[in-house]
Amino acid sequence: MPPREVPPRRIGVLGGTFDPVHIGHLRSALEVAELMELDELRLMPSARPPHRDTPQVSALDRLAMVDCAVAGIAPLVVDDRELQRDKPSYTIDTLELMRAELAAEDQVFLLLGWDAFCGLPNWHRWEELLLHCHILVLQRPDADSEPPDALRNLLAARSVSDPRALPGPGGHITFVWQTPLAVSATQIRQLLASGKSVRFLVPDAVLAYIDAHGLYRASN
Repeated sequence: MPPREVPPRRIGVLGGTFDPVHIGHLRSALEVAELMELDELRLMPSARPPHRDTPQVSALDRLAMVDCAVAGIAPLVVDDRELQRDKPSYTIDTLELMRAELAAEDQVFLLLGWDAFCGLPNWHRWEELLLHCHILVLQRPDADSEPPDALRNLLAARSVSDPRALPGPGGHITFVWQTPLAVSATQIRQLLASGKSVRFLVPDAVLAYIDAHGLYRASN
């Protein structure tokens, strides 16, 4: 019998500072993984994000918290490659490295929040992103701002209405509606700095790590 063809893998990528990782990140990731029937959804902590403030705690602590958060929750996994680079975390570099490890037919889905998507024209080599992946824009009902002019032509040319009908390994943009969870890492850091509880805003394992290491407290 001829060898059975292996179907293309479906890999999601959710980057961020995860300072700290919280239920908003994780719920978004899980909803997308189930909707898109992903083989893996990689949470990818960034070391030195070019468009964000410097994270408040170390890369090792942020990585450890994401490890705690996704332990045993398939298909969520942690990818620490951006922490291995001693330079700003450019998404295009990460996607190029990932593509070199995958089969040509494998699909890669880059997850971006609406604000991050609208900021794409400020990203390094942003026009090349779709050469390596599809972009899934995580759209919440309260995200009613308009995209910048630089993205409107791209959306007109590359949008696909059904996220589950994205053809090929990359090249298209689609929107995925998300459960609105009004949780932010900034809010969590402020609560911790003021000595208040963040229980149920982060997984219990992440809260235990924060407490054990005294992270985000006012003394820090």
